Amino acid sequence: MTTGFAVLLLLLAILWGSAFPMIKIGLSGFSVLHLTLARHLVASLLLGGFLMVAGMRLRPDAKDIPFFFLLGLLGFTIYHLALNFGELSLSAGGTSLIIATAPAITAVIAFFELDERLALLGWIGIAVSFVGVALIVLGDGEGLTLNPYALFVLLSALVTSLYFVLQRRVLGRYRPVEMTAFATWAGTVPMLLFVPGFVEGIQRAGTGPLLATVYIGAFPSAIAYSMLAVAISRAPINLIASFLYTVPIFSLLFSWLFLGEIPSWLTLVGGTVAILGIVIVNRSRRGVRKGSRIPVGASRAARRSGHR
Repeated sequence: MTTGFAVLLLLLAILWGSAFPMIKIGLSGFSVLHLTLARHLVASLLLGGFLMVAGMRLRPDAKDIPFFFLLGLLGFTIYHLALNFGELSLSAGGTSLIIATAPAITAVIAFFELDERLALLGWIGIAVSFVGVALIVLGDGEGLTLNPYALFVLLSALVTSLYFVLQRRVLGRYRPVEMTAFATWAGTVPMLLFVPGFVEGIQRAGTGPLLATVYIGAFPSAIAYSMLAVAISRAPINLIASFLYTVPIFSLLFSWLFLGEIPSWLTLVGGTVAILGIVIVNRSRRGVRKGSRIPVGASRAARRSGHR
């Protein structure tokens, strides 16, 4: 792995780590629905402008449009709505720790979708990771009680894992920024249902929430998701995931700096256990034979049929 690629992944982790406290700030002035819409309008405009300036294509092939709507629904519409609803009650740091289990979920999905075998150690790691999630959920409640908003964040982790794996089907035929733009636009379309009251919401939001929303639309969304697509098109998923383990570290740091959040001891213990489980999953996949993986853009079904 080159130094430049390592820097790319580190910057991606920093940008995504900064998103969680910024969402909290955005929610102090916007409703969940309007924050989600505003963020993706910013991202959509920036990605569209970049594609035009760079002379890239502005629409996908007709046959791929339904698939991009699936990607958009999973990776943007459902993911960000569930994430934002979760942050209404959970701390920004606790939210990021739960989302950090996405690589473990991705390993399960990749087992079926990409034909990536998972050893017994990997399944043990997944179990350990979800024990950690349970501790985080308890730590972010009032004492040792379940915080139901954590279920929204678990849904976010599931759908972003699906997005993480499924985008490989089209990265062989689209540039990473194109893929990101088309999926973002497709995911933004259902959010247009939230337009009623949107202008009034912007007027009431206040400067801090407005700036936070523009930030998450530009950096953690438009830029970071494009960086993710570049990374997935060039490296194995488990290598990328190993860098994304650091997202909660940056999130906890930024949450302390911007929000004054200090995680409970149970949240920290749960986060440590969750990340330990993900590391175990990652280690178990290193021993998978080379023939058990398939190229970018190919699914298990495609492999059986002989098509990519």
